[in-house]
Amino acid sequence: MQSSAKTRYVLSVVLFGTIGLCLRFVKLPSEIVVMCRGLIGSAFILIFRLVTGAKPDAAAIRKNLRWLLLSGACLGFNWIFLFAAYLTTTVAAASLVNYTAPIMLVAAAPILYKERLGGKKLLCILAALIGVVLISGLIGGESVRLDGIFYAFLAALGFAALVVFNKKLDGITPYDRAITQLFISALVVMPYVLWRNLGSSIELDPVSVGITIMLGVLQTGAAYILYFGSITEIPVTTFAVLGYLEPAINVLASALVLGEPMGLAGWLGAALIIGAAVVSEII
Repeated sequence: MQSSAKTRYVLSVVLFGTIGLCLRFVKLPSEIVVMCRGLIGSAFILIFRLVTGAKPDAAAIRKNLRWLLLSGACLGFNWIFLFAAYLTTTVAAASLVNYTAPIMLVAAAPILYKERLGGKKLLCILAALIGVVLISGLIGGESVRLDGIFYAFLAALGFAALVVFNKKLDGITPYDRAITQLFISALVVMPYVLWRNLGSSIELDPVSVGITIMLGVLQTGAAYILYFGSITEIPVTTFAVLGYLEPAINVLASALVLGEPMGLAGWLGAALIIGAAVVSEII
């Protein structure tokens, strides 16, 4: 069961890892993309459920409503600040700071989940953290915008809280969980969208609209079915290490497509991140 959960989680991480790249081709405000992503993703999963002959379990949703509201709000905040960070600073720097969240969770795991941290896990997490620092460009003299770093830090706080609240859910299917949380995340973002864009002129070019729809269907609807279906079945420490595949994929894709500089330190960082994830699971 845990092996299947890890596979689903890795697939979701691969999908998430291309979001930063795709956003560089979208000319819409980041908060609008966030809201559309939540609405489209939620609708996609709901339609999938109905087509396959299943309906949302209203009783389970009501039972878990408190934690669904909290986790959905955290998801919305994570998206708002992470997308803003992607568009403000480099993809690498944004990914680095956002992925301080798993480190926060690992540090809190003995208290929150009574999980014992073995030496292997600690070494792998340390290697992954060093890899993210190398791949970020912070070592090597490259400048990063402090406002983008601040946005990414706020995103990390939302991400860490999301994981904690998801662990509180009980007796609800991954599909119902994803539908509700994605919809709530869009509702949370909506007032911010209206405040920032009411009365503004927004150009809907075909490329931006197409990518936004793709982000909602593929990198949200499909990815979150996999993500929410695995997050409660794997230990927090495993979740943290495998999660470092996302910034590695994100930065590598951006380097190859956008031409963001990597350098020797960046490639070494990518190798450390991927290596740490693999070693932690096979040894």
